[in-house]
Amino acid sequence: MTKADVINEIAEKTGIDKADVQTSVEAFFTVVKSSMADGSNIYVRGFGSFVNKKRAKKIARNISKNTAIVIDEHYVPSFKPSKVFIEKVKSSNKLK
Repeated sequence: MTKADVINEIAEKTGIDKADVQTSVEAFFTVVKSSMADGSNIYVRGFGSFVNKKRAKKIARNISKNTAIVIDEHYVPSFKPSKVFIEKVKSSNKLK
C-alpha cells in the first residue's frame, strides 16, 4: 500500500476531500521527521512509538580493500508497534 492508497482510503472512509487528507498526511510525516531529527520521540497510543535508537561505535571492514573503517556512534529512527497493533496483525485472518 502506498501513501496515495492511504490517502484515498482515508478520503473514502471520512468523506473529506483528498487534497485536505493529503495535506494532513504530509503534515503528519513532516512533524514526525522534524521531531525525531530534534531528538524527540513520538508516542501514539494504540498504534506505536517512533523512537531514536542509539547505535554504538563499531569497526567495520571494507572487504574489497581489506581495510577497517570506524563507524562512530549514531542514532537511527525506529518504529515499535503497540501491543494492540501487534495483536491485531497476529489475529488477522488475511495473513494466514
